[in-house]
Amino acid sequence: MTAGRPERAVSQEDGHRSYYGRPVLKQPVWTWEIPWYFFAGGTAGASAPLALAASLAGNRRLERTARLAALAGAAASPALLISDLGRPERFYNMLRVFKPTSPMNLGTWILSGFGTATGLAAASDLLGVFPRLGRAAGAAAALLGPPLATYTAVLVSDTSVPVWHEARRELPLLFAASSAASAGAVGTIFNPPEAARPARRLLVGGAALELAISEAMKRRLGDLAEPYEKEEAGRYEQLSMGLTAAGAALAALGGRSRLAAALGGALVLGGAAAKRWAVFKAGFQSARDPKYTVDHQRERLQRRPPEERRTETFARGGRGR
Repeated sequence: MTAGRPERAVSQEDGHRSYYGRPVLKQPVWTWEIPWYFFAGGTAGASAPLALAASLAGNRRLERTARLAALAGAAASPALLISDLGRPERFYNMLRVFKPTSPMNLGTWILSGFGTATGLAAASDLLGVFPRLGRAAGAAAALLGPPLATYTAVLVSDTSVPVWHEARRELPLLFAASSAASAGAVGTIFNPPEAARPARRLLVGGAALELAISEAMKRRLGDLAEPYEKEEAGRYEQLSMGLTAAGAALAALGGRSRLAAALGGALVLGGAAAKRWAVFKAGFQSARDPKYTVDHQRERLQRRPPEERRTETFARGGRGR
């Protein structure tokens, strides 16, 4: 029966069709909590190494600020994940097994270990108890921080969504740079210029890398980068680039002005959050439009040697000929 079948979905730009109105790929089911988790986890993950470096340098003010930033991110991240999952037991059930080949399972363990280590380090610092345990926990948090900041990029890359999967080389680097910039921004905002100097350098360096990696990623993606230029993803991308560039310039050129540095840090934080939303929305847009799947598959097929291509055709009865 054909009655009641919907019209075939057609891409508005070049007429690619999907089967009776169904997308070629299912859109991700993640909700608004996930890009905020990317941001909170990234900021926390980059703040822990900054806290350790500040501790080794004797910069107590910056150490405490970075430690508290890591603690705040470690506390917010599980709440955001559980909110997206819908029920707390779904988060706990992921800890019943250890599967290194699963980015989601491994990320849950990283987040749990990071949260525990960060909590112990912060408690030792704030209460002045068990200093050796606090130092060991701070070192463990610093070790787990970079994986926490970047595993989410591996997670989205390990999907069939074209704009995510094909950016699997750049996305971890992009998330790492953006996380470093946001951690430096927190340290810059909440400390006087002298204590914040290392954080300001981290802010400027991370922001510069973020801008450069983002542009390199889009150049390599070619036509697949179109979602970053239109609709919601395009607006978030433009906002991110503008805020990050302006904030880094203000922090770098502000000299000893705490107001300029704090304003620059706030702009960079906004840019880092907008970058996560741009990546998030770009994935939805590329899954929704058939051309990003169909064209990409055709291009990959054309790049293969002729002997590796499937050339058989099939008769109506289903037998090859």
